[in-house]
Amino acid sequence: MRVVHINTADKGGGAEGSAFNLVRALRQHDYDAQLVVGTKYSAEPWILELPRLVHPIATPLKWIADATRGLDRKGIPGMRRITRSLERLASPTRCKQWIQGKDETDFPASHQIDKLIQGKIDIFHCHNLHGWYFDLNALVTLSKVAPVILNLRDTWALTGHCAYFLDCQKWQQGCGDCPRLTIYPAVRRDATSFNLQQKANIYAQANLAVTAPSQWLLDQVNNSILKPKFTKLIPNGIDTTIFKPADKAEAREKLNLNPDEKLVLFAAAAKKSPFKDPDTLVNAVKILLESDSSIAFACVGIKPDNLPDNPRIRLVDYVSNPKTMASWYQAADIFVHTAKAEAFGKTITESMACGTPVVATRIGGIPEQVIPGQTGELSAPEDPADLAQKALALLALPDPAFQALRHNAASFATQFSLGNQLKNFTDWYHTLVQH
Repeated sequence: MRVVHINTADKGGGAEGSAFNLVRALRQHDYDAQLVVGTKYSAEPWILELPRLVHPIATPLKWIADATRGLDRKGIPGMRRITRSLERLASPTRCKQWIQGKDETDFPASHQIDKLIQGKIDIFHCHNLHGWYFDLNALVTLSKVAPVILNLRDTWALTGHCAYFLDCQKWQQGCGDCPRLTIYPAVRRDATSFNLQQKANIYAQANLAVTAPSQWLLDQVNNSILKPKFTKLIPNGIDTTIFKPADKAEAREKLNLNPDEKLVLFAAAAKKSPFKDPDTLVNAVKILLESDSSIAFACVGIKPDNLPDNPRIRLVDYVSNPKTMASWYQAADIFVHTAKAEAFGKTITESMACGTPVVATRIGGIPEQVIPGQTGELSAPEDPADLAQKALALLALPDPAFQALRHNAASFATQFSLGNQLKNFTDWYHTLVQH
């Protein structure tokens, strides 16, 4: 069976990593799986970057954009935004749509994926389609070639522009008069009503199956313009051969950590994100610092603003090696995660799989991962005092109760293995092909 996955990029956040790992697992199980992306960062031969097709008069701009994209691949800051601006200048259609606040659609290569891949395609598996690389109208084109799965990672497909609607419910009434135009993917003007209607028209013409990693996200689909014939809940998978329980003392020795301290771990991948909640996290850390002098912290990734400079807080650069990240989870007593919107928390699952209980915000799909009293605790949104209190309660548990919590977390997380995700998708692929 030949399955073509489509995503913004092959490296980046949780969605990129999840799609990459799934395609690689499919290939390891003898599926002819390929990944088509807007921007390719890795050297894998089974990953294809969609070509930028422009009018001959815009060729010089394309050459410059290709050069800045190359600098982006090398990690030079700001190049991604510059590349996007150059590509807009190379397309009068995109420029006009961008100025008007409309979804940008001048990505002709997304209509030609079947020709670029060549040969018979059995399934198109689409992940994030926002990110300025894909014309949503291509869903109609692709669905005439093979069944199309829309794998929701956020709520962008259901709204007039934003990746998460947060507390706004206008997407259920047609959008318009948008209160948050600057939320990713930002728009210059309010064309959200037009965008949402355009999406509805596309979905009505395309034959789509929809999957999501949480029941919460599928429930949002039921209230939306997206009316798929088939839906399926398939949580994101993690590699449980790497993220698994291990001896805490050995993990701490490996990382040069104090074997006797109470260690609270948290991670940050973005300095500023409207969907994360670093302020609540930082304020909870300040409360914990004052509450118990035996608590230490490890922050992996980007240091949040206003995080105090304190010898009990260890700052760790972004960890790209999964085995090293697993060691941090294994060394910690608890993992803390805060968010204002979250369909499914990858780091939450990874931590639990390592036997480390989680304190996380009661938001979105997180309550389907964290079971209070069994795998961790849930705190009220944007409530640092409640978050700190829940963390202190876990750290104060008698050792037998805490060890039971660790065991329950690891056992519960086994359902989120990459193997289970793979089987769920391959079974569904065969079902959809038969229909």
